[in-house]
Amino acid sequence: MKRLLLQSLLCISLLPITHANSSQEYKGRVKPRVVVTADPELDDQNSLIRYLLYSCDFQTEGLIYASSRWHWKGDGTTTHREIPSGPNESIHLDYDKISERWGEGERFIHEMVEAYEKVYPNLVVHDSEYPTPAYLKSKIRFGNITFVGDMDEDTPGSNLIKSLLLDDNQKPIYLLAWAGQSTIARALKSIELEYKKSPNWDSIYEKVCKKAIIQSFSDQDWTYATYIKPNWPDIEYRQMATGTWGYDAWKSIQPEDLKYLSGEWTRDNISSKGPLGKLYRVWADGQKMKGDESDFFGLSKTEIINKGIKPWVPIREANAWISEGDTSTFMNLIDNGLRGNENATWGGWGGRAGVDIAPNGEKNYNYASARFFADAQNDFAARLQWSMSSEYNQANHAPEITFDEQLQMTAPPGGTIILSAHVIEPDADSYTVTWWQYKEAGTCSAEVTIGSPKNLQTVIAIPKNAKNGDIIHLILQVTDNGKPNMTRYKRITISII
Repeated sequence: MKRLLLQSLLCISLLPITHANSSQEYKGRVKPRVVVTADPELDDQNSLIRYLLYSCDFQTEGLIYASSRWHWKGDGTTTHREIPSGPNESIHLDYDKISERWGEGERFIHEMVEAYEKVYPNLVVHDSEYPTPAYLKSKIRFGNITFVGDMDEDTPGSNLIKSLLLDDNQKPIYLLAWAGQSTIARALKSIELEYKKSPNWDSIYEKVCKKAIIQSFSDQDWTYATYIKPNWPDIEYRQMATGTWGYDAWKSIQPEDLKYLSGEWTRDNISSKGPLGKLYRVWADGQKMKGDESDFFGLSKTEIINKGIKPWVPIREANAWISEGDTSTFMNLIDNGLRGNENATWGGWGGRAGVDIAPNGEKNYNYASARFFADAQNDFAARLQWSMSSEYNQANHAPEITFDEQLQMTAPPGGTIILSAHVIEPDADSYTVTWWQYKEAGTCSAEVTIGSPKNLQTVIAIPKNAKNGDIIHLILQVTDNGKPNMTRYKRITISII
């Protein structure tokens, strides 16, 4: 249902805030600290499956049930009638219900982690840093789910977020808002209530604002607009909504990538791949979210027509993609070399705060993420194959890139830079190399000359009309020929002085 919010968000541009210390050292690897808050919609379920397959790349601090304007549990007795329309909303929601699309005994997060538990022995063969199922289970909490925008009382979920924001680890906490932000808002409210009148309030406020980074698919219960932003204006808020990963993916990605949404590709690479793949929602899969009478996606086209259902999205072929609407919130945190988490305007698999130029020459908000869609889908398919493979050589693994020079460099207008990279291919696959300039992510309108764009060693000629203070972004992209192929990158930034 997040489709209703996307159109109003496509023009939003975020402040170019940089976090130099955006991750945490863990077993020799740099991992961002992450809290997931999600409601029981099928796109959240699908996003969680992808998240779990990348959980070796994160320090998961919380998996929290949350409410939104489309999903709330209710208190079992009270009829909830008043839900005011939010900022920039032209509709007024008025529910005469005691709950909204919330199943009795809802435990979809638990179910996803239980499926992960079944494939964990295979996953650690391919990456030893996958968290144990017991660890992930210990991070599950119920947040503020009674009503939409519910932030009246502390909950296990809000208390967990509060404790993380106040702990002694100064590294940022990425708060992923897949639902409404009321649980996050309650955590902040509790901190305010406890400390605002104390002599150390200023230091507490500064500490929390430095640590909290909210990465959200819109404001789904208006608690960001009505509480967080007015009372915690210095918390970084990254709006990550994009059509590329949602119900509108069919309209958002490039024509040559539509095969990655097809029934055939999705069945062969995702939904047929073990316990996690089985839970991944696709068209006409016979599944249904608990308590959600509006979930018609599991029905065949014939059943939908015979039942007189009027779908709000075009009916697709059996096994085809439905949605992973919230996946964009964590894709830039994956350590794939694009460094998309360092600055909201830099971009990566999850898109960026800015508008890219599509191949047709037109400005396209979704292209910032769509340009990487094939790479991300193939990577996801490879990880699902990991979940099915008890031997390392039964699946593909990403190439590893090392770089001789610093990732941040300086150069004068008209200067040249020699760049040298090296690749370790864990499966001894062949690979292709491409250097390209990410012009939209940089501030230099002039185009650099790349001497050998298909070689690991290349010479970069800085344009003479580059201006002092310009930033140039160069991407080294390496793709192996494994099945499915996997791609990694190195982003180099060049400051003109």
